[in-house]
Amino acid sequence: MADLNKPVGVIIDFITGKEIPNVGPEANRQRVERVLVEQKGYAKEDIEVDAPIEVEIAEKVYRSSVDLVVSFDDMRLMAVKCVAGSLGSREREIIAASRLLDKYQIPFSVASDGKTAIVLDTVTGKKLGEGLNAIPSKEEIKKSSAATRLEPLPEKRLEKEKLIFRSYDSMNVNVKRNM
Repeated sequence: MADLNKPVGVIIDFITGKEIPNVGPEANRQRVERVLVEQKGYAKEDIEVDAPIEVEIAEKVYRSSVDLVVSFDDMRLMAVKCVAGSLGSREREIIAASRLLDKYQIPFSVASDGKTAIVLDTVTGKKLGEGLNAIPSKEEIKKSSAATRLEPLPEKRLEKEKLIFRSYDSMNVNVKRNM
């Protein structure tokens, strides 16, 4: 049986430079952060770590965070869920988060374990590509941002997406917010 009183190690977050608990998928998130900066051309300032998300369901507020959110020209254009297990099981969670996090649907949703990734079109939910190479670079985001329409989530879908997000997100048990 695991020792629940075992001290948790800490690491320095690549983007923020802050000490953080090394729990759950944190090592995977650090790999994704490095890929975004070192291979995809983003500046650390382009990436928001643990972007707060708040949804109200039945007059109760559910608070959580989205692992990474990438912006260009002050527009959030990509949200990333870093996972320790199956990517496919988190596709719907990151799509829902991307639909709820801002006044518009963040165009790209990504689930990654730091070794591979699934890239999704948030509005349609369709898979755009697989693998770390499929994650849009800063140059690709820059080119697509001119043609990208930032669409709000239709009102009739809002409550459904809130429930989907909370349902999936509440299953994330080995994360620092639960410590």
